[in-house]
Amino acid sequence: MHDLVIRGAEVHDGLGNPPCIADVAIDQGRITAISPQAGPARENVNASGLTLMPGIVDLHTHFDAQVTWDRTLSPSPALGVTTAVLGNCGFGIAPCPAPLRETMIKNLSVVEGMDLQALRTGIQWEFESFTEYLQQLRRIGPYLNTAVFAGHSVLRTAVMGEAGSTQVEPTDDQLATMCQLLRESMADGAIGLASSFSPNHSGYGGRPMPSTIATEREIKALTAVLGEVNKGVFMMATGPRGTPDMMESIAQANGRPAYISTVLTMYNEANPSLGMTYYERCAQALDRGHEVYVLTSCQPLSFDFTLSDPYVLLSHSAFEVVKQTPAEALAAIYADPAFRQAFRENLRQPRSGILFLGNWNNIEVGATTLPEHQALEGLSMVALGQRWGKDPLDAFFDLALAENLKTHFVGKFFQNVDEGVAPLLKHRAGVVTLSDAGAHLSYMCDAGFGLHFLAHWVRETGHFSMAEGIRKLTSEPAQRFRIPERGRLVVGAPADLLLFDPATVGISKPLPRQDLPGGGTRMIRESRGVHGVWVNGVLVHDGQEYVALDHGPGQVLDHFDT
Repeated sequence: MHDLVIRGAEVHDGLGNPPCIADVAIDQGRITAISPQAGPARENVNASGLTLMPGIVDLHTHFDAQVTWDRTLSPSPALGVTTAVLGNCGFGIAPCPAPLRETMIKNLSVVEGMDLQALRTGIQWEFESFTEYLQQLRRIGPYLNTAVFAGHSVLRTAVMGEAGSTQVEPTDDQLATMCQLLRESMADGAIGLASSFSPNHSGYGGRPMPSTIATEREIKALTAVLGEVNKGVFMMATGPRGTPDMMESIAQANGRPAYISTVLTMYNEANPSLGMTYYERCAQALDRGHEVYVLTSCQPLSFDFTLSDPYVLLSHSAFEVVKQTPAEALAAIYADPAFRQAFRENLRQPRSGILFLGNWNNIEVGATTLPEHQALEGLSMVALGQRWGKDPLDAFFDLALAENLKTHFVGKFFQNVDEGVAPLLKHRAGVVTLSDAGAHLSYMCDAGFGLHFLAHWVRETGHFSMAEGIRKLTSEPAQRFRIPERGRLVVGAPADLLLFDPATVGISKPLPRQDLPGGGTRMIRESRGVHGVWVNGVLVHDGQEYVALDHGPGQVLDHFDT
């Protein structure tokens, strides 16, 4: 008798093959049969009319801190994800000597838009080394399978302390220590090394995140460790400094895959052809035998923000003074004509690789606090300026000032035109992921990228067949990151499964939830059309609620294909 049989679903294997109507039997956490009629089971699920696929593999999350207080890793399991990679961009919390915990989380709170009080209140510090962190994850029992990057900024902070954000060149001893810590992390089960050169990545008090000031020499010394141990992948938020040529040189030198993450690869109307040039350069590298890929977002890059915490604008030089100013004094800065003029000058020649390039049609009024302003919700700053007879920049600041900086704005900066995005999603050098789940909680929640892909790119636009769309979300990302067994629904594979209604699958709009440690608020999304999510054969979400489990079924992944 089987442990579980999911009966009569349209079964997709995640490999792109045609589906079949079948029963799927599960025993001891693995798929043991896919047949027209499986035998009896202790538990049966009637899935007639529904689709069964492998669970979504999310390569780009920031759950490093949250997992220590929330084993569910909400909201990702509710959104069909069964495997998540943590520590992207080189921002995490391990290794972390105890005296540097405050430095580490202060930087993390800014660069990844996390509530500092939630981090201080919520993180359970039962570790200092990377090994001890993985051991803690195993004790916690996450609901998802988790893999963890060793992080460049984390290593710099652990070795150099606060000087990691100011000292460009480490000493020879410091660099050797960083390489040794990375070597140990790889031996203990890190999936690879992650780093960032992105100009959008500022830390606490406006300081640069440590890796963003590092030299190419330092990056190459660290990535050489991956070649030395002959395993692991390299992921980088490249910004304009980490060019495809640089990434190819790293892949060539070490024989390890390299992954680019930057807004420069995203479609934007101001420079519509730029993103594709990155994909084409990566494809040329692939043709030369060097694995260089682009991590690709399938959703519009949207941020909910206020001017009391204007994360999306901080990379503009005019906002340097904002970074240094207490919240209660910001209004005077925003009212200052000299500040506004400096910002206008920034927008005339915006720096490469930043979020807001100056198109005020891409910033809208989200939520207002005064009744007389409710009719403005949904207007772009261009439309608001026309209504008020003002320049859009002035309308933007004046509305916020009128509401004591509590107005919520929505920035829709990149990936917001289907005709421009579809070719990127279909490109052989792209890998669909980039949810940022666990980060930027005040502004956005893109954790439901997979359900959005199934709803929008498969059902609504038909750019992908169901079989191909599922492959893009499951086996392809797992294979690219060398994650064995995951992302496929075949006999013998772990039973990581998503059951859904293809006619209704999708996600809600971002919803506020005041459920962070210390009472902080975050944005989440809820699923539509999901009927069950299983991780290693255990139901973790029934489509409505999380299943209460004292120890989650997710495995801490520490062995990867070479």
